[in-house]
Amino acid sequence: MLQSFTHYFLHFIAIGAIAWFYDKKNWKKNWLILLATMAVDLDHIFADPLFDPMRCGIGYHPLHSKLAILTYFLGVIFTKNKILRLIFIGLLFHMLTDFTDCLWMFSKCSECYTSSQVFKWFH
Repeated sequence: MLQSFTHYFLHFIAIGAIAWFYDKKNWKKNWLILLATMAVDLDHIFADPLFDPMRCGIGYHPLHSKLAILTYFLGVIFTKNKILRLIFIGLLFHMLTDFTDCLWMFSKCSECYTSSQVFKWFH
């Protein structure tokens, strides 16, 4: 239960803090933009099974891949447009949130870790 609470808190509430620190004057608009980056999870529809509570999405779903994450990271650094940069921040924070969830799962299931793409990236 704490894992789910933390996951959804980061996805929906913590991004409000990011929006506020990014631009206090426009934080509500920015929060909506960050909420829209949740659409990155549409790549889950290509998974079989659609939902697997013992699967780490990082590295498994196309928009959660190593290349995608690198693109989000580089977008944060090199994009000058404030809205686009905020989108990249949202996407990168989404990956961090999902990775946190993966770490939590790995702490309970070593087989989940060794069968994950994250394990393959580092071994």
